[in-house]
Amino acid sequence: QVQPAESGGGLVLAGGSLRLSCVGYGTIFGSNTVGWYRRAPGKERELVATISVGGVTNYTDSVKGRFTISRDNDRNAVYLQMSSLKPEDAAVYDCNVPAGGGIVRLPWGQGTQVTVSS
Repeated sequence: QVQPAESGGGLVLAGGSLRLSCVGYGTIFGSNTVGWYRRAPGKERELVATISVGGVTNYTDSVKGRFTISRDNDRNAVYLQMSSLKPEDAAVYDCNVPAGGGIVRLPWGQGTQVTVSS
């Protein structure tokens, strides 16, 4: 399986917005729930949001009301719209297919860096 390709990160002021994109390849990505993860320096990788093939979404508490995950199944793409960004949102953001217990089903891509300046 090929790793997903993430893009859209950058430097933003606190309170600003960014939209991340993730393009997947192969049937595993297109036929399963996809999640956005983030890893900040000195912290463990965190699952931020997930979306099923049918569009059911879940979010970690710290981003509820600020982040929106969506997907375009025809393009094998998943997006993360991030608003009201805070310095603690700064991290490398990755996407992958969760398999439970912290395990993922695809190789990790390079991720996309989000930096939030206060």
